[in-house]
Amino acid sequence: MNKVKNYIIKIPNNIKILYQKQNNLLVIEGKLGKRILEFKTKLIINKIFKTIEITNIVSFSKANNEKKRIKAYRKTSLALLKQSFLEVSIILFKKLKLVGIGYKVIFEKIINQKFLVFKLGYSHNIYFKIPNYIKIICIKSDTILILGQSYANITQLASVIKSFKLPEPYKGKGILYDNEKIILKEGKKI
Repeated sequence: MNKVKNYIIKIPNNIKILYQKQNNLLVIEGKLGKRILEFKTKLIINKIFKTIEITNIVSFSKANNEKKRIKAYRKTSLALLKQSFLEVSIILFKKLKLVGIGYKVIFEKIINQKFLVFKLGYSHNIYFKIPNYIKIICIKSDTILILGQSYANITQLASVIKSFKLPEPYKGKGILYDNEKIILKEGKKI
């Protein structure tokens, strides 16, 4: 009985759900937009208790190697559902800090294109074009806030920006996430 509860998720009050049984599509609609998810397993939606249960009944032909993956797929589906509920109800963000002397970021608009100009101690500046589906705010000259609807897009963009200057382990300089802490290595002893 306990294993069944693991694959049941409660639908929040501010979210509407539409389910198409033939194609196994789930449309999640919230105040910030909507998401369409396609599942490989059947879903049971309980309107009275406002819950969704992810079953182990596969919606297509069962191959032997697919049967083994059903359990993993159910857990992935549950995580995607929870993430989609968050994406349609709140604005997601990631905060990055530039740690180091002279490290700066400047927001520039050149011919209807938005760019971030990074000064990271290299002999040249790094220009980064901001995609249309993401909003970036420079809070200070050393702090960036990345806002958007899709958690995957935000984290991917944050990791690309962080790759411009990875934090080094001796002084801790580089681009860091807001809550990231680096364990510094000890230097040479004389």
